[in-house]
Amino acid sequence: MTNFIPIFPLAIVVYPGEALNLHIFEPRYKQLIKECFEQKKPFGIPPVIDNAMKDYGSLVEITEISTTFDNGEMDIKTKGDKVFRILEVIKTIPDKLFSGAIVNYPDNLEEASLDMIRKVMTSIRELHAALKVTKDFKKADDKLTSYDVAHHVGLSLNEEYELLELFDERQRLEYLKRHLVKTIPLVAGMEQLKDKIQLNGHFKNLKGFDL
Repeated sequence: MTNFIPIFPLAIVVYPGEALNLHIFEPRYKQLIKECFEQKKPFGIPPVIDNAMKDYGSLVEITEISTTFDNGEMDIKTKGDKVFRILEVIKTIPDKLFSGAIVNYPDNLEEASLDMIRKVMTSIRELHAALKVTKDFKKADDKLTSYDVAHHVGLSLNEEYELLELFDERQRLEYLKRHLVKTIPLVAGMEQLKDKIQLNGHFKNLKGFDL
């Protein structure tokens, strides 16, 4: 399917199903949000990385306008819907301040083995334990997807975009697994270094080596 959507380029990657809160302050995007909310239309968020707008992005639905300020600025709640690919950018639209794009929606295989997601979740919890952080994903592990957890494994913006370009859940989980295999030892090493630095200058209780 191909259609036209208004676009709101931002320096973030939004995934399908993700809840995203935004503060809207630019006149062109105040107009975009007002129109989309009144007409119950979605809009697209293509990521901006290294000062360039990318070809893939996520369609986003406005779930709530939480606050409208006296100057027309808004706090809104949105939810990611599906991934699109930009075929053509429409920079100028009659009577509109914002731009748009002709897009299509690549097929996205969303099924993967429960064993894969469980292994990824085990590694994520290992990473979080090393970092001394706690995350509540609000779902059982077997209900989670790569999109649910991708923002919680320390991916760079470029890496988050690389994940967005994958259209098979098995590939996405494999991508996360490889990232975690590289990241966990680095974090563990940093924790050991931190402990060593903190202990420097203290009396050391060390067992002698038997010759």
